Amino acid sequence: MNELIKTILNHRSIRHFEDKPLTEEQVKTIVQSAQSASTSSFVQAYSIIGIKNKEKKKKLAELAGNQEYVEKNGHFFVFCADLYRHSLIGEQEQKDIIPSIESTEKFMVCLIDASLAAQNAAIAAESMGLGICYIGGIRNNLEGVKELLKTPERVIPLFGLAVGWPQKITGQKPRLPLQHIYHEEEYQQNPNVYLSQLREYDELISSYYEQRTGGKRKDRWTEQIANMLERKNRMYMKEFVQNNKLDLR
Repeated sequence: MNELIKTILNHRSIRHFEDKPLTEEQVKTIVQSAQSASTSSFVQAYSIIGIKNKEKKKKLAELAGNQEYVEKNGHFFVFCADLYRHSLIGEQEQKDIIPSIESTEKFMVCLIDASLAAQNAAIAAESMGLGICYIGGIRNNLEGVKELLKTPERVIPLFGLAVGWPQKITGQKPRLPLQHIYHEEEYQQNPNVYLSQLREYDELISSYYEQRTGGKRKDRWTEQIANMLERKNRMYMKEFVQNNKLDLR
């Protein structure tokens, strides 16, 4: 097993970082790694906003639900879906591209491009001995985030990536069994097999939480996910995306 694969398989979210900023060279390397990711039809429909300013990080942390690690890290990256530059391209080349960039397909391209770039960035950071934590909480209040980051129409902040020197290394959460995720030739959908696998996984996760918390927590994965999905969360998203002239049809 080579070192890159070891880095990938050793991933865990880090939520406590040393008070030590990343160097300019580290930031540049992480961004260049992100840019090296595959991009649909070479569209490159994303942008990355780096946050170093402590006050701005503090405000972002508040908008993200008071998550401390949004404020206290070595560098904070915000990955955005971005078709703003493409609207300018249409004007420059005198082409009617608006129906295309306001389509659901191009919105999906934005999301996929940004996600691929972010994962490249995450792996690059971890390969340098840094820790990372993805932050979906910035979508709790996207109006506030857009105002803070001054993003134009057709640009939507999707998620953050906190990067820094780990203060402590946490345990690694067991993932779903491979056979539950990986299907060959066609989707295997026998509900009895699925439920059996989920029961086994529930036991594994419950044991993990119990050991990690000294018996204070031992909830099952299916219990945790069902409770989370039962809560209506960020239900304003469709309207917000449409108001920013993305995904209109």
